[in-house]
Amino acid sequence: MSKHAILSASGAHRWMNCTPSARLELEFDDNSGEAAAEGTAAHALSEHKLRRALKMRSKKPVSPYDSDEMDTFTDGYVEFVLEVIEQAKQSCNDPLVLIEQRLDFSKYVPDGFGTGDCLIISDGTLHIIDFKYGQGVLVSAEENPQMKLYALGALELFDGIYDIDTVSMTIYQPRRENISTSTVSKESLYQWAEEVLKPKAELAFVGDGNYRPGEWCQFCRAAVKCRARAEAKMKLATFEFALPPLLSDEEIAEILSSIGDLTSWANEIMAYATDAVVNHGKQQWPDLK
Repeated sequence: MSKHAILSASGAHRWMNCTPSARLELEFDDNSGEAAAEGTAAHALSEHKLRRALKMRSKKPVSPYDSDEMDTFTDGYVEFVLEVIEQAKQSCNDPLVLIEQRLDFSKYVPDGFGTGDCLIISDGTLHIIDFKYGQGVLVSAEENPQMKLYALGALELFDGIYDIDTVSMTIYQPRRENISTSTVSKESLYQWAEEVLKPKAELAFVGDGNYRPGEWCQFCRAAVKCRARAEAKMKLATFEFALPPLLSDEEIAEILSSIGDLTSWANEIMAYATDAVVNHGKQQWPDLK
């Protein structure tokens, strides 16, 4: 099995909205860059600290991203997890705690697997906690498909062993002072998996369905060459080239709400074209210096 799933949990919001994007992304290099590397380092540190707090053996990781800030935020994560464990102990003498647990949700998503940062299983309730170090995008646990996939993977492991009826999913995002929790019934999760997730995943796995641009394009590796996204942006750009007094209030409102996205898209095209010439030997673009 490949190290990275084609239909990753972290990309689920994207491939469920734009099913052909997952296969298209495979044609592009992963240029996730500095923020992703910093996030990986923060995860490793938080895992180490949590293991030590729970009296497990662990060797402290060292990374170029180590800082007082990262120390503070990972300490906060550990404190939060320990609080959830204490709450679980109110109704259960010995809750099961798992750190960096591999989760398989291939029952619903072809070749689907991922890693849960922290799982806590106590009487009737499965808690899933996901540590997000990023500060660019505020992440909510409400209707979050990544968290639902982790929950399904955890249920696959433990639903027969423990009497679980409720699933609690928490995003811990300290750099945005964001702790978001969503609690759902196990049955509603299974219903979503069968009725919504499974059909979308089957389309996405074979690269079928319609391209559908939206805010989920932001982290798509294929976004810069995606025709559907370009067409959506060019449609908006037709407004841009009209004289402002000729635009209706509704058109101006639409432009204002999307102008940041249009500008960032234009910058991505420029960066892609420049990189192709400078680093990949492309013999210039027609009519452009």
